[in-house]
Amino acid sequence: MLATPVKSDFEAVRKNKVYEEVARQIERLILKKLKPGDKLPSERELAEMLQVSRSSIRDAIRGLELMGLVEPRQGAGTIVREVSADSLINPFANILKQRQAMVSELLDFRKMLEPPLAARAATHASPDEISEMEEILQRQEGKLSRGETTITEDAEFHYSVALASGNSVVLKVLDILMDLLRETRERSLQVEGRPKKSLVGHRRILAAIKRQDAESAKAAMRRHIEDVEEIVLDEF
Repeated sequence: MLATPVKSDFEAVRKNKVYEEVARQIERLILKKLKPGDKLPSERELAEMLQVSRSSIRDAIRGLELMGLVEPRQGAGTIVREVSADSLINPFANILKQRQAMVSELLDFRKMLEPPLAARAATHASPDEISEMEEILQRQEGKLSRGETTITEDAEFHYSVALASGNSVVLKVLDILMDLLRETRERSLQVEGRPKKSLVGHRRILAAIKRQDAESAKAAMRRHIEDVEEIVLDEF
């Protein structure tokens, strides 16, 4: 096993796209100094050396794992794998394929999860929760009219629907799901016309919830997610 790299092997990371820069620096370390079977420093050590959060380290290592450069082993940490010729010649081919499959499955999971939540919200939402949804959509519309990004309001609306369903466990699941799809959602909301279409979809969902029409709320949420799915998967 190689000793833990000294701090001089790394540079402080810029804040924009942090995990990508972290992945590049770890990849450089693997190719230049480590060999198959060597263990990477722990998340805590890497976070300290690179001056970034541990979540950025996790995201970077996840990307390197998809590229076939490292492998997490139970009780042993993250181990450097044998670097194949394919990964050196075209290091992004496999990761793009696997990302497409992962995003497709995550969006499919959203279709399993969120339409029933919208249906439950139609029968469980309190007047205060409906008012909160209205306020979120007003902010979304205001930002949209000013040409500002509406990613925050998009997430807040979906959280508010989950909260109104009356199940706090589901809210935690949705939080993880939204985090995994963060980059995908940001990209879809940059497609021309998509932010406005998102607001229209949200309005349709809320209208059904206000009418206490569970089936319409379920159908509106499913249609909304399918619109996102069509945009995102076309980009891969």
